[in-house]
Amino acid sequence: MALPDTLPRLRRGPVVLRAFEERDAGLVVSAASDDLIPWITTVPTSGSRRDAVEYIARQHSRLKSGAGYSFAIADSETDAAVGQIGLWLRDIDEARATTGYWIGPGHRRRGYLTAALQALTDWALTLDEVERLQLFVEPWNEGSWRAAERCGYQREGFLRSWQQVGQQRKDMFVYSILSGAPVPTDS
Repeated sequence: MALPDTLPRLRRGPVVLRAFEERDAGLVVSAASDDLIPWITTVPTSGSRRDAVEYIARQHSRLKSGAGYSFAIADSETDAAVGQIGLWLRDIDEARATTGYWIGPGHRRRGYLTAALQALTDWALTLDEVERLQLFVEPWNEGSWRAAERCGYQREGFLRSWQQVGQQRKDMFVYSILSGAPVPTDS
């Protein structure tokens, strides 16, 4: 399947991946208070509703600009947004895509991240242009890298001083999964 020009709606277990809506501004406002999310994403640090709505508008522009697909992670029963996950296409001309994600404060440790990452991975690996899907995780973020491993990603290495996070350069683990590699089923 070729890269779609619209954002699909993906479902897996307790989550639905869907387009952001203005009603999701409260989640973005809550994410602004997190110690890390605003430093590694474009979530505004202000915590204002106006800035949250502008963030949501930027998520819609990602597809139009060719940057990638930005999904709200929503609870499958309530459709309330709990986080964000993206498929980023900066290196798609080399058959590589990157994913990144966050789960808002108050919504963690409920299986949302693993389900969302598995849904995105399953979909991304059906795209003709994606041969390699990768992600970068700080070594201390065990919840994130364990979710990646549960979804079939393999740790490939340790990248020293890989990314600017706030005022400091941070080390990252690099994980990947390849097209054609077996993807685990629900565990």
